[in-house]
Amino acid sequence: MTLTGVGGVGKTKLAAAVADEVRRAFPDGVWLVELGTLEDEGLLPQTVATALGLRDQSARHPEDMLCDHLRDARSLVVLDNCEHILDSCAALTAHLLRAAPRLCVLATSRQPLGVYGESVLSVPALAVPGPRQSLSPAAADHYAALKLFQRRAKEASPDFTLGPENLETVIRLCRQLDGIPLAIELAAARLRTLTPQELLRRLEERLDLSADHIRADLPRHETLRASIDWSFDLCSPGEQRLWARLSVFAGSCGLEEVEAVCSGDGIPEEHVLDLVAGLVDKSVLIGEEQAAQVRYRLLETVRQYGAERLAEAGEKPALQQRHRDWYHHLVDRAEAEWLSPRQETWLTRLQSEHANIRTALEFCLSRPGQTQAGLEIAASLWFHWLCSGRLSEGRHWLGRALALAPEDTVARGKALWVDGWLSVLRGDTASALPQLEECRALALRLRDTSTLVHATQFLGGHALYEGDFRQAIGLLREAVEGHRAAGDRNGLMTALYQLTLACAMSGDPRAADVGKQCLDLCNEAHAPWSRSYALWALGLHLWRQGEPSRAAELLRDALNARRVVGDGWGIALCMEALAWTAASAGEAERGARLLGAAEVVWRSIGISQSGFRHLAAGHETTETRLRTDLGERRYGAALRRGARMGLDGAAEWALYGSSAPAPRPPRDAATQ
Repeated sequence: MTLTGVGGVGKTKLAAAVADEVRRAFPDGVWLVELGTLEDEGLLPQTVATALGLRDQSARHPEDMLCDHLRDARSLVVLDNCEHILDSCAALTAHLLRAAPRLCVLATSRQPLGVYGESVLSVPALAVPGPRQSLSPAAADHYAALKLFQRRAKEASPDFTLGPENLETVIRLCRQLDGIPLAIELAAARLRTLTPQELLRRLEERLDLSADHIRADLPRHETLRASIDWSFDLCSPGEQRLWARLSVFAGSCGLEEVEAVCSGDGIPEEHVLDLVAGLVDKSVLIGEEQAAQVRYRLLETVRQYGAERLAEAGEKPALQQRHRDWYHHLVDRAEAEWLSPRQETWLTRLQSEHANIRTALEFCLSRPGQTQAGLEIAASLWFHWLCSGRLSEGRHWLGRALALAPEDTVARGKALWVDGWLSVLRGDTASALPQLEECRALALRLRDTSTLVHATQFLGGHALYEGDFRQAIGLLREAVEGHRAAGDRNGLMTALYQLTLACAMSGDPRAADVGKQCLDLCNEAHAPWSRSYALWALGLHLWRQGEPSRAAELLRDALNARRVVGDGWGIALCMEALAWTAASAGEAERGARLLGAAEVVWRSIGISQSGFRHLAAGHETTETRLRTDLGERRYGAALRRGARMGLDGAAEWALYGSSAPAPRPPRDAATQ
């Protein structure tokens, strides 16, 4: 079903209310996918997958991963604000519905998607009394427009009461605004400074109407436009300028971003907070607390209006450039501070800013002369693509940037090794090798030592994932020395981790010393996420050395850290290795359940661990041992029990065993 109607009529709120009302009918989840800020249609499948909690970490197309995930699910997916990418939404919806017969899709759009079997519901404006209808204050609750006005009016002015002295005025206000919820909310917010009579007079002047006659009906989109024009005119010049400038942000933003991007040229930085407060008071800007910080956003209709005003003022190119520069600077800061106590802070912040990062990248890759900056931003986000489970999206941006900027530059070299690394992590080692070899050749042409060391490191990582441990160890030892000489702590940590893993999987006893170096570096930096990877690699070494109990202690410590940041890839690695240690310790039932839980996590990120040759031997050995110890029937039953625990329940059980809390119900985007 598609809910259609003009902007501001309440399609999104209605869709959210419907989703909440029917939640029990969809045991496999109700998912809200916000598309208003999505500019690159090619990222639609990734955006939906992320909203569903899937990690796009495999080499498969995200659309195929979505189909597999939803194939047998009784789920509801809400696609909100489809109109600007209508064809892509229609194609994806049709594909998903064909693949998943129990799936339902609820879309909001200013026009139908045009998908076979689509039901279209035109969302009406709120009910308003007729022009000649006599009404008492007690009967006002029968009309949704009057109820909304009264509720918002009380928020703006707690002393407001709907009574005989203002009822007719409020009815006429709501009638002039055609019962459009957004227009009513903007008007009611003005009661902080105006009486209802003053509001009506100013509105009628704006609409060029006389209070003595009923106007000819205007199309509702023109009514909304006129009411937003009116709200804009009632703002101070500073508020008008800030409203327009705020339109460059996608999704939400914090006060720091507003001050950095929107101040100057008529808005002193010290005035920004007061102007933001003024726009919040007028219901133009919405403030929402997230992770102990207030973030601000414009409703999509209001943002589009602001963008028009910004273009009319001739400021749009400059503000887009300033927006891009700020996020370029933010990403550089995050990378520089990555190996530090701020890892979790940066992961959370970049997750909040993901829509703005997309907008900055789109600006770079759609404007002449900006591609180098796009290469730099996309490559410097390597840890964000990895930790947030957006390997596919990272490759999407890197691929676009590399195609647009073939020149020999250091930025291209970095983009090549990051792209190659992400390909390896997705299990696509065939695509990775040409990228890494090109990076090495480019580094030699440029005589750039840093690029050459990274190319060497990730060629070693490629050999590791292909199971060629001897070659991997040689290349990674060379990379470790190069990073150490350059003082590159980020590079040194990742190279030490990969070298530990290569030594551990090949039975090389040097794994203990190298792993300790890696762990010491992470501990000195107080970097919890990086530390968890060092622990995982050392855990594998201890397992290979026949010490499964000690190995399991390190792996549980690593698992706990990865749960905090929602690292699906890391959680899968820990669950897999914990199954190996349990099997080696003679805990066959536990090992099989952990293996079943790990398989669910691997599937959720679209990857099969069998695709990684360095893990294949451990998995196959464990599986064979468990089948022998339990027998096929008990093994299959334990595997299924593990799979049924779900991600949260399985992680709790892996950490705490029989004392683990009861598994929590599945979470979905609409409940978070």
